[in-house]
Amino acid sequence: MINKPNGIDNRSRLIFQNVLSSIVIKGWSAVVVLLMVPLTLRCLGVYQNGVWLTISSMLVWIDQMDIGLGNGLRNYLTAYIAHDDLTKARQAVSSTMAMLITIIAPVSLLLSLLVWFGDVYGFLNVEPNLIPELRVALLCAIVLVCMTFVLKFIGNVYMGMQLPAVNNLLLSLGQTLALLITWLLLVNSKATFLNIVMVNVAAPLIVYLLAYPYTFWIKYPYLRPSIHFMNLQSAMQLGHLGIKFFWLQIASIIQFMTANILISKFFSPAMVTPYQIAYRYMSLVMVLFSIICMPFWNATTDAYERNDIEWIRKANQKMTFMSGGIFLLLVLMVIISPWIYDIWIGDSCHVPFGMTIMMAVYILFMVLSLRYSYFLNGIGALHLQLYMTVMTVIFIPLAWAVSHYSQNIIWFMAVMCICIVPSIITNMIQFHKILNGTAKGMWRI
Repeated sequence: MINKPNGIDNRSRLIFQNVLSSIVIKGWSAVVVLLMVPLTLRCLGVYQNGVWLTISSMLVWIDQMDIGLGNGLRNYLTAYIAHDDLTKARQAVSSTMAMLITIIAPVSLLLSLLVWFGDVYGFLNVEPNLIPELRVALLCAIVLVCMTFVLKFIGNVYMGMQLPAVNNLLLSLGQTLALLITWLLLVNSKATFLNIVMVNVAAPLIVYLLAYPYTFWIKYPYLRPSIHFMNLQSAMQLGHLGIKFFWLQIASIIQFMTANILISKFFSPAMVTPYQIAYRYMSLVMVLFSIICMPFWNATTDAYERNDIEWIRKANQKMTFMSGGIFLLLVLMVIISPWIYDIWIGDSCHVPFGMTIMMAVYILFMVLSLRYSYFLNGIGALHLQLYMTVMTVIFIPLAWAVSHYSQNIIWFMAVMCICIVPSIITNMIQFHKILNGTAKGMWRI
């Protein structure tokens, strides 16, 4: 028996249930992240912690190598379940897993060779005598993250079934396991750089390994991946939609990854730490926003497939109200940030007040863009968003120039904010045109 929403009441009820569950799960995740920052700082110190943060941001690239297959799967799976087509649903799941394995195997080999034979110390601007095990740590991280890369599609299956809270639970369990083992390493005086890296990349893999049999043998046996259900046509459909999501994903992480690298390169690896502390503090707002709004993605897919435009219109009104609340919360968090930092990290690291302000502006701009992106992604309106990724190309040289000539990280962060503005404007215009049935030319889906 398949449980799926069959109208506005059930769809909205499912969103409400997921939001409530996610508040608890993501709330705990936020606590874990906050606890992990001072714990890791205590284990590694400012310099080594900055290097680890830079490496972790680079590992995000591997996570995005799925060419958008995960997001493509969640959209198609929701549509197939809405139309009771279980055969195509299982084909989509099986084909996704096969394509992920095909993609990551050569990537894992290539990255391992680059790390083994390349000058990783020069690339990251790291002193070899300070972190002698850097090369080994990178190799271990690549192998484990590539294994996680395949299994993380389990979370996309749950999101496709309109259960994003379960995906959040899997992520939270991985973070909690990492926190627990890190603490054990500290109390046993074994918190080396290599061990900290291993713990952080292995913990999520362990959770997914345990979740796989439960998901496909107990919860959704009719979706279990099988070689017999791998389908070329299904793979091509997933790839066609997935490649669009892929470019959007790449554009969204380029700023995140290159920011850490540029800060490490033109300032110091130690400067990455206060930047990341400010980011993790202000991004708690983004966590809250995603808890509330993420369920709207696949609920919009379901509503659009059933031609329930009125539901989408009412959901947008709720999103506008929530965005106003996010702005007020960010203002409050900036005001109380000095006291929060003092309680959170003490005097182990200083975070400039200007850095906190600019990070709040950056998060606000991200929210204003994403509040429309969730709806547009749900109905597959990706073309115009793809055009806006050109701002990523502009960001890199502009950020480099600002870093080089001003030597001021505040101006660097201002560039990050400016590059989001065009996406906010175009997403808003396109959404309202589609909703009102006036989308033509480049504004169409």
